[in-house]
Amino acid sequence: MKRGMNTLLLVIALFLVLPVRSAPVCGLESGCVRDLNLAMSTAATASVGSGGRADLRPDAFEDQGLLPEVLELALRAFETAWKNGETRKKIITVIDYSLPSSEKRLWVIDLDTNKLLFHEYVAHGSGSGGDSATRFSNRDGSHQSNVGLMKTAETYSGKHGYSLKLDGLEDGWNDNARDRSIVIHAADYVSEGFIRSHGRLGRSWGCPALRPEISRSVIDTIKGGSLVFGYYPDGEWLGGSSYLN
Repeated sequence: MKRGMNTLLLVIALFLVLPVRSAPVCGLESGCVRDLNLAMSTAATASVGSGGRADLRPDAFEDQGLLPEVLELALRAFETAWKNGETRKKIITVIDYSLPSSEKRLWVIDLDTNKLLFHEYVAHGSGSGGDSATRFSNRDGSHQSNVGLMKTAETYSGKHGYSLKLDGLEDGWNDNARDRSIVIHAADYVSEGFIRSHGRLGRSWGCPALRPEISRSVIDTIKGGSLVFGYYPDGEWLGGSSYLN
């Protein structure tokens, strides 16, 4: 009994004397912080996989006003088009027409680097509404914007200067875009000064018009077969789009 008690006392003494191994302290120079930074850096620069979809969190650009659910739909549409062989350019332009024109509601995203290239104002058609667009059409003469997935085509010089033609990819929703002359072009009524004077941007005849100062740079970035995703919470389109379902 006495020998057992001595053994127990020896074990307790050794426990008190020997150093206890603990987790490293996460200071600014510690390895755990470096590992965290590396993980965040890797996640932020993930590229498009073989299926065409970026390893991009839906909330990646929420701080820039792009709602996660809208980006998620845009990426889903992009992935479908990629699998169909309809694009090989890893750039997508997202327009959220549910936001008023007085807010920046166009985003151009490089899906190869997952970086935001442009965040801009964009006009909608005069037939779609005032500050906010609520009506959309694929019909010529409606002067309304359209929703759905479109593809950029060739550039040209027209009455609005340097412009970019668009081809609609969704039957019944925007496949008449080229015949309607729905193009990306510059417009003087797209400016912060116009918003201050009128409370909204000016309106086009259905074209997604941009600020003159930035339009050429945007057009040169997205021309030649990249995708443009026009969003609005239209239940019929959301439920019937072949790119989203």
